[in-house]
Amino acid sequence: MKTVFIAYDKAHHENVIEALDASNARGYTLLEDAGGRGSKTGEPHLGSHAWPSMNSAIFTIVEDAQVQPLLTRLRQLDTDNPLLGLRAFVWNVEQAV
Repeated sequence: MKTVFIAYDKAHHENVIEALDASNARGYTLLEDAGGRGSKTGEPHLGSHAWPSMNSAIFTIVEDAQVQPLLTRLRQLDTDNPLLGLRAFVWNVEQAV
């Protein structure tokens, strides 16, 4: 099993949920107000007067076979809307209860 962490501009929210649904990634944890700044490009999303935009983030635990289809959908979202910002990272799940 894998953990997929997705950080994205709030404007992507419905499309990220659609990507999860299309990839059969039913369960997730949503962090609605996640501030941050990209490591290479993009404007900060800090919810402040100077940087009013905010991100959201989602953690989902999926079977190994679900990872690539989900990442492919997320990559397409980011490619279609490069100024919004979307990043996804994958970790191994060691144990689950």
